[in-house]
Amino acid sequence: MNPKIQDYLHTNREAHLKELTEFLSIPSISALPEHKDDVRRAADWTAQALENIGMENVKVYETNGHPVVYGDWLKAEGKPTVLIYGHYDVQPVDPLHLWDSPPFQAEVRDEKLYARGASDDKGQTFMHLKAIQAVLETTGTLPVNFKFCIEGEEEIGSPNLPLFTEENKDLLAADVLVISDTGMIEKGKPTICYGLRGLCGLQIDVRGAKSDLHSGLYGGGVQNAIHALVDIVNSFHNENAEITVEGFYDKVLPLTDEEKEAYAALNFDEETVKQELSVSDLYGEKGYTYLERTWVRPTLEVNGIYGGFQGEGIKTVLPAEAHAKITCRLVPNQDPEEIVELLQKHIKAHTPPGVEVTTKLFDKGAPFLTPFDHPAIQAAGRAYEKVYEVPTSYTRGGGSIPIVAAFDQILNVPIVLMGFGLPTENFHAPNEHFHLENFDKGMLTLCHYWYELEKSI
Repeated sequence: MNPKIQDYLHTNREAHLKELTEFLSIPSISALPEHKDDVRRAADWTAQALENIGMENVKVYETNGHPVVYGDWLKAEGKPTVLIYGHYDVQPVDPLHLWDSPPFQAEVRDEKLYARGASDDKGQTFMHLKAIQAVLETTGTLPVNFKFCIEGEEEIGSPNLPLFTEENKDLLAADVLVISDTGMIEKGKPTICYGLRGLCGLQIDVRGAKSDLHSGLYGGGVQNAIHALVDIVNSFHNENAEITVEGFYDKVLPLTDEEKEAYAALNFDEETVKQELSVSDLYGEKGYTYLERTWVRPTLEVNGIYGGFQGEGIKTVLPAEAHAKITCRLVPNQDPEEIVELLQKHIKAHTPPGVEVTTKLFDKGAPFLTPFDHPAIQAAGRAYEKVYEVPTSYTRGGGSIPIVAAFDQILNVPIVLMGFGLPTENFHAPNEHFHLENFDKGMLTLCHYWYELEKSI
């Protein structure tokens, strides 16, 4: 990589921070209708910023909600094309009184930039723009081709982006998709998340008698809806915390030896987790570590359960109905639709006599995985290591980002999650901030990555 690029980033640091401060001043809260004009303003700002760095074919695309901003630079003939995804919308800021400085007036304290969106995701999206500008202005060209897809609805679940992606597959076609909307495992420890769990779930509604019954008159002779629900819930797991739904594990991919080695290299301390959570023991599927249970194994959890008398004291009734909310975290190769069908079949088979059971489905999201040894993943690891001078950590995420799975399914492209945030940066909470150490090193890492990609794919 040309040393002039690093000099450019150093020389223009204050100008870049000033520009980012302007971006962060726009209260682009996608969840609140009163900020619709602000979200549009952020889209227009993003489009202008793309033009300013030399992107072409820049356009603000309308959707049924907030706009999607596109731009590209496709002059590297015969070279790979990178699609960069980010979002310009932010979370609400309440409770406002817990902020130490106004959320939309960015402020630097202790080499941290405080503002809503500083880490999630305006700051990280902005880094991509400035990294590309640094390469283009110092060398006159770029090592690979670029496309940008920057949306304004990520914080409300990206309801319109899957349809936009489906309708614009050719426009967004690329060799690799890069997203910087995740984090590093800890300060100074660069991290690539190469997989996320999917999600499906349902509500179980158990109905017994036509109304609550007097337990003295009917107790022992009529099925109690709560007892029936407990039977169903208890049937989901065995004594080893394994899920007993028939067929649930059939398509689960085993961990590779390389992945096991990568997780072991993290030297994760399970005792620290117990202390942080104030629990005496951890729990989970027998034969797996805590990281394996939370990253690469599927789960079935009861998120809520209710029924019967809830007030003070006691009311001697047999509840007529009871309810539970169930969600599953899914891993690669598990199909949310198929898992829901297996759950419904299991529930039907384990429904006790004397009650009727119905289910209501929740939203679903597929899991995603880019193979650990994919050249685009390994190139990202090398880029991190050149800047941070420590080995890159490779992780999977226990949570779900549905739009990542949608990109995976619709575009059929390897996805690299190159995050530069830290777990302590209060994204979605008051006093959100971004460590400027990672602002500086992150842009340099991205510049290295484009040259690594040029040689790798």
